[in-house]
Amino acid sequence: MSHRKLKGDYLFTGSRLLHGVNVLIVETDSGEVIEIVHENEAGENVEIYDGIICPGFINAHCHLELSHLKGVIPEHTGLVDFVLNIIALRNYSPDVILDSLSKAEEEMRSNGIVAVGDICNNALTVSPKMKDRINYYNFIEVSGWVPQGASMRFNHARTVYDEFLKNELCASMVPHAPYSVCDELWAELNSSFTNKVVTIHNQETIHEDSLFLRGKGDFIRMFEKMDIDISFYKAPNKRSLEVYFKNLSPAKSVILVHNTFTTAEDIEFINANKPAQQLVSFCLCPNANLYIEDTMPPVKLLLENNCRIILGTDSLASNHQLNILEEMKTIANHCPEIPLETMLSWATLNGAQALNMDTVLGSFDIGKTPGVTVINNIENGKITTESKAINLLNAGKIMNEQLS
Repeated sequence: MSHRKLKGDYLFTGSRLLHGVNVLIVETDSGEVIEIVHENEAGENVEIYDGIICPGFINAHCHLELSHLKGVIPEHTGLVDFVLNIIALRNYSPDVILDSLSKAEEEMRSNGIVAVGDICNNALTVSPKMKDRINYYNFIEVSGWVPQGASMRFNHARTVYDEFLKNELCASMVPHAPYSVCDELWAELNSSFTNKVVTIHNQETIHEDSLFLRGKGDFIRMFEKMDIDISFYKAPNKRSLEVYFKNLSPAKSVILVHNTFTTAEDIEFINANKPAQQLVSFCLCPNANLYIEDTMPPVKLLLENNCRIILGTDSLASNHQLNILEEMKTIANHCPEIPLETMLSWATLNGAQALNMDTVLGSFDIGKTPGVTVINNIENGKITTESKAINLLNAGKIMNEQLS
């Protein structure tokens, strides 16, 4: 058995940022972590790299199937017009979509992403994902605001879900967003959440809470544009998260995505109502939030309330790249006081735990195969605008049985 010995200016283990006297030793072919030793004990043939050596990144929220829309939708439209653009523009030919998502996947691989929580509305991505270039947790998205169409919407999603399972790809059926899932559809979905990872777009725009609190806001315009009759709807006079969150109680892990307008009151509600063993993670996609709403998520608020933070890129329809390091740069630019060690934990171990992949990914614990990424152009222990993440070693494959 041959080994590789890897040393950088720093070594991030998944939870701690260590100085460069430490050497990571991995098995050459599998990438399995053997141990971390002091450089004086490493012997010969140590590979030296400038920057930080860290586990492969976890992109906890992406829409790979929208990669063909890169640069198509203008910035700062607001969420409602962004959604209307997606509906109008998403149906390109399968060949165009597959070519675009193949390039997007290679972009993620090259910049150190080893696992993705990917939103799926159809089975088009099944074939490329069977090539095992990246580990995927596939979230089969379900939406339907009109009660009469709930069963039809659920059955369509179930067909897509079954196609992923038939090809031995990990998947969950998940709600799209509070403003797009009616009570009848929640009832259909609820039993499918048991022991699964479930994700939902949460409070991405201020108009979400306006809809639930007062039955007003820009979503009324969206329903009118889509010719959806919402005369049946009566606003519950509660914030959206208070209305839907308990529906997620059967899930093992819950990923709330965006959270741009989440408040301290919402966080308090989650802490009071989540099951004791349930893992709740707040996925931040700051570059997408700036692209769509020109707003940053409340990073400091989440930190102050000890929330578990993870990172995602959203899609190329709402981002200029699929690059977790670029998300960290944006956060560092707006919140320079947050330690790099903290953000790296969001990008690695926290993300792996949220996707239930931490038995294999997320940290340099002995026996894991998390992949190895190098972040260069580090100054005084911080990332810079010139920093780049480079895939040094691929991660191991996650088997479905490892996710249960």
